[in-house]
Amino acid sequence: MPDTSVALLRRLSHNSAAYRDPLAYIDWEMFHAECEWLPAPLVSLHGLPEFDALPEAVRRRLSQYEFINVMLCGLWLERLFLQRLSAQLHPSLARETYEYLLHELREEAGHSLMFMRAIEASGLRVPAGAWRPPRVADFVARHARVSGALFWLAVVIAEDVPDKYNRRLRQHGAGMHRGVREMATLHLIDEARHITFARARLDAILAEQGRLGRARLAVAARLLLRQIAGVLYFPPPTFYALAGLADGVAWRNRALRNPLRRQFVEACLAPTARLLHGWGLLEAPRA
Repeated sequence: MPDTSVALLRRLSHNSAAYRDPLAYIDWEMFHAECEWLPAPLVSLHGLPEFDALPEAVRRRLSQYEFINVMLCGLWLERLFLQRLSAQLHPSLARETYEYLLHELREEAGHSLMFMRAIEASGLRVPAGAWRPPRVADFVARHARVSGALFWLAVVIAEDVPDKYNRRLRQHGAGMHRGVREMATLHLIDEARHITFARARLDAILAEQGRLGRARLAVAARLLLRQIAGVLYFPPPTFYALAGLADGVAWRNRALRNPLRRQFVEACLAPTARLLHGWGLLEAPRA
């Protein structure tokens, strides 16, 4: 595992010390199926006349399944982080790195537990196999060398994309579902440290990358960004059907073509795109 400065590791560990356990902090009774979980502007069909014409109960259920989609995406990513980072806990690892990794593993496990608890509290059905990770992104995250640039590029994208979604979600203020807002807040506080750590790792490796290596990483960056954003912002067809919409494939295609959704996704991804552009791994995002 590439070195990260001792001062940074100590600061990150210090800031992680005051841990808040999501299971004890959040009132899980708020996650019942009789209220909207997401404000309408965050639902993938928002802005379409067909969405406005749907019964209120269907729109409400869709908001719940769309946030379940976000949580299942989170469970996938957290599972990969836990598997790959825990394997780095060798006795020979520098103490500061070892300590920080333990903090991050504790926080990632907490995120996974809160996602599982919210889904369980809702009582909503999620059939086995209804959600699947994108194949290439999943393969890269599982098999890329932890000492290499590709792995840390994948980590940066996989942490930064959901983080920017959570930040946009919190902009909707006190009117939104309190439990969802609290989950997003806890998540982004922890992820700020995780992103800082991953960026420092990637910075150190990129400093030694040649032009050809960066060109290959640029191809990977575009693919990873597209796949992770795709599963986060556009639920699988099954979820539209579970919300009460016949022909889930057709409704997902409507979401994919929805101009407002595309604008929303582009705005959410812009900070990540600027970050990657700063490393020369992505073209500059549109202003």
